[in-house]
Amino acid sequence: MFNPSLTASRAALSIVGAIIIIDCAALIAVGKINFGSVVPLGLGIAFVAHGIFWRPIRTFVTKNRWLNRLWYALWCLFFLWLLSFTVFVWMLQQQIKQSKQPAPAVAAIIILGSGTVAGKPTPTLAKRLDTAVPIINAQSNALVVTSGGVGFQRTRSEADIMATYLNDAHDISFERILQEGKSTSTEENLRNSQTLLAAHDISSSAPIAIVTSDFHTIRAAAIARHQGYQQPITVASPTPLSIRYNAWFREYFAFASGWLLGEY
Repeated sequence: MFNPSLTASRAALSIVGAIIIIDCAALIAVGKINFGSVVPLGLGIAFVAHGIFWRPIRTFVTKNRWLNRLWYALWCLFFLWLLSFTVFVWMLQQQIKQSKQPAPAVAAIIILGSGTVAGKPTPTLAKRLDTAVPIINAQSNALVVTSGGVGFQRTRSEADIMATYLNDAHDISFERILQEGKSTSTEENLRNSQTLLAAHDISSSAPIAIVTSDFHTIRAAAIARHQGYQQPITVASPTPLSIRYNAWFREYFAFASGWLLGEY
């Protein structure tokens, strides 16, 4: 029997799934193979499969009571996850909006690392550095900290490459830049930078700007507060639209992982 609402739901599920598949396939095609592209790809395939083969799938699962219960349980878990993801995205949007406000006077500006290629910052890291420059220029008394260690099969620290970029591209004096070149994670970025600033008589109670990608601001702020930064001020670097939603998806799981590991 024809059911208009079911037909519409199946069509919507197929369309959403197809959009997710196309988006993730495009990212994978250019080498962006990661959690934020592979998992949504699987989700998109499941959506399309359910949209097209809804009746055969339902016929199959209803033949077994336990399989039918599992099917309903999985859908319930998915909607609970979707609710939690929606709340996370809302919180992230509020943090990004707050991060775009003009920065007050700060004692230091920490720029978090995000990878290098062939001795140059990745596009994401270059965006973070470019975003920090107006604040650096506007607040001449604030120290600048570039933070990132030596990656696998690298000879220079990320902090050194970041400092060189600021000097070459924006004429920021090396004398203003402290290099924290040992960290391998956001948690280490902030902890090591805290120690470095303390050696220059800048306390964690002082207002300190933390420059990072917009999707990363909520986690960076949470880690900073957990480590004793009393006035962390996140500054959001924009993420290109082409990878924005996949970045949000990855960040959701990174935030959940950080919470489970006691990072905040």
